[in-house]
Amino acid sequence: MKKFIVGLALLCSPFLAFAQDAEGDAAKGETLFKNNCSSCHNVTAEKSVGPGLKGISERRDFPWLVSWIHNSQAMIASGDPAAVKLYNEYNQAQMTSFPNLSEDDIKGILAYIDQANAAPVAADGGSPAAGAAVAQSSGPSDLFVLVLIALLVVMLLVLGVLLVIVTLLSKAVSGDATGADGVPFMDRLKTTFSKAANNPAIRSATIWVFVLLVTKALIDGAYNVGVQQGYAPKQPIAFSHKLHAGEYQIDCNYCHTGVNRGKSAHIPSANICMNCHGAIKKESPEIQKIYAAIETNQPIEWVRVHNLPDLAYFNHSQHVNVGGLECQQCHGEIEKMEVVEQRSSLTMGWCIDCHRKTEVNTKGNAYYDKLVQLHNSESKEALKVADIGGLECSKCHY
Repeated sequence: MKKFIVGLALLCSPFLAFAQDAEGDAAKGETLFKNNCSSCHNVTAEKSVGPGLKGISERRDFPWLVSWIHNSQAMIASGDPAAVKLYNEYNQAQMTSFPNLSEDDIKGILAYIDQANAAPVAADGGSPAAGAAVAQSSGPSDLFVLVLIALLVVMLLVLGVLLVIVTLLSKAVSGDATGADGVPFMDRLKTTFSKAANNPAIRSATIWVFVLLVTKALIDGAYNVGVQQGYAPKQPIAFSHKLHAGEYQIDCNYCHTGVNRGKSAHIPSANICMNCHGAIKKESPEIQKIYAAIETNQPIEWVRVHNLPDLAYFNHSQHVNVGGLECQQCHGEIEKMEVVEQRSSLTMGWCIDCHRKTEVNTKGNAYYDKLVQLHNSESKEALKVADIGGLECSKCHY
């Protein structure tokens, strides 16, 4: 009997090893899926550019999936029935090939898809730990009760102080409160204010404080004229940078095509939107607004968020392409914004301060060789934008 069991175990061991090997790394697979697959596929059954991937491990065997992911066009050209059917079903859209993905990578992606679609464990059928957590949250904790009692005590103390203040004020108004000399409280208060108002020193100090406060308010107001920091207007279409630039990691240059080539970064046209939304979420009410704009040949009236005055010249390509600045340095963490807002003040002082602090990247650029040599002969500090004309008036003003 023992020999039979040992033999059976040895016979089944290759299959057990294969089953164990088929389990992929779901955490690694999530990263690979988001970087390579999420732009065209959903982990759920919902269709996107391509089919939803829920249950893909059951619909297709693993070798077929590996061949399809590595080179889908070769499978279609070979006449594979499933490949040809899938190709025709999705309007003959060519799937990107990923020959760099190993079999372990693909197993990880499949494991992530299965994990994402796994049904949550019911509360009553879960582990004892889950039941304990539910039982623990059934009533208020001791700490909560103590905090509530402390708040009630503080409120009672405040109420008592307010009652004392109200009593004193009512006596003062009625004239019942009198001093040791028998003079009513209100009369003594009027006399005190009269003396203070007639005192030259107090009067002068009051006037000077008032003048200084008004002057400061005027100066602050003058500096803030035209500053729209925090401005976040409602757009005609609810576009989420958090979703597109953050979750899907679409490069800013894909939509703002002029950022590396000219003064303006450009507002994306409806055609750029339709590169994806010709197939993705076409039924969405917000996407339907794009369709309507195209059908009526009317531009989408986006509301400009960052707007410099006409007297100031700013060139995106000079800063992004030559200066190597990231979008976030001026626009803030745009990839985390559901609604875009102006994060920086964009004032003249803000720009000048940046020019004074920013070092010029001169490595590998012969244009700066003589400037660096001349600068190093007179200064031990690094070459800054301010040292190459970054503070010249004509640099930013026509």
